[in-house]
Amino acid sequence: MKILEITKLYSPWIGGVEKVVQDIAEGINGKNGLKIEVLCCQPKGRGESKKINGVTIHKSSSLGIVKSMPVSFSFFTQFKKLTKGFDTLAIHQPFPLADLAVFIFRPKKKIIVHYHFDVYKQKILGPFLKPFALYTLKKAQNIIVSNPNVIKNSPYLKKFKGKCVIIPFGVDAKNIQSSTDEKKVSELKKQYGNFVLFVGRLSYYKGIQYLIEAMKDISANLLIVGLGQEEKSLKTLTQELGIGKRVFFLDKQSNEDLGNYYKAASAFALPSIYKSEAFGIVLIESMACGTPLVTTEIGTGTSWVNKDGTTGFVVPPKDSLALSQALKKILENDNLRKDFSENCLKMTASVFTISKFKKEIVGAYTQD
Repeated sequence: MKILEITKLYSPWIGGVEKVVQDIAEGINGKNGLKIEVLCCQPKGRGESKKINGVTIHKSSSLGIVKSMPVSFSFFTQFKKLTKGFDTLAIHQPFPLADLAVFIFRPKKKIIVHYHFDVYKQKILGPFLKPFALYTLKKAQNIIVSNPNVIKNSPYLKKFKGKCVIIPFGVDAKNIQSSTDEKKVSELKKQYGNFVLFVGRLSYYKGIQYLIEAMKDISANLLIVGLGQEEKSLKTLTQELGIGKRVFFLDKQSNEDLGNYYKAASAFALPSIYKSEAFGIVLIESMACGTPLVTTEIGTGTSWVNKDGTTGFVVPPKDSLALSQALKKILENDNLRKDFSENCLKMTASVFTISKFKKEIVGAYTQD
């Protein structure tokens, strides 16, 4: 069976959806009789087709990214041409270009949708794009979601609950743990002391400003790992609050090095404020290293992954005081932190394994 994964962007572009698509493509290509290829867009520049880690990736040319979406006209040409040679189209929403292509060309193929999150910030284009997204969902045989909160809270999925299949994302915990270097972990603890960790793009929906404000009353450091448009304003905020010397901005790290940061951190915080944060793969990566979590209740998978009072704390969004209080409880209570850490490891091993994820994806793809 030949399956075409259709997604907005792909590696080396860094993002949660991109990581999931790469896990699927590289994880099941050539196994169980499945042949996987990927159709996506360039962030900017000429199109190309090449193999990445054994998977053929077709990247359509793009004029650049506007409102989080590649501007690509050649995507439609490639969609029409490529889809003829595949049995199944696995479309990763939200991706308006793919929805438009499905509507225009009406491919007579099996369609499976991976529904990652709702689009919330597109107030102008949103109403125009919604009918096309709904058309794709209507044509889909199955709709794969990462957690039950997405089904419960998405206005897009109300009519399609019967099609939804819950398949939680997974991580290779053994690989993450084996890649950590105890010497580097010790060096990080020595360099940064007791610290809270954030990993991710510095985007509007991440709510990082509230985490920075929470650090005013916490006697620990904050490490922010990642790049993005909010970097300048966040750095300015740390200076205004007088905590510039306790907040460290670091470039994105390799997967191997990230494990060291997770393990060295006393707590991991994901203070997202919008439902664009649908799951938070960084949460299960952190859990695989036994690091307690503090997340926000935004009606998505973040508060499903992080069990309040078991693997960490869940607090209201846009609430710096609540963030501060939750982090203090973890940082100041060794026994609590140890209990959370042990629960994180157990949850990762039982629920969020990459092998379980791949097995269930194969099952969904091959179901008649």
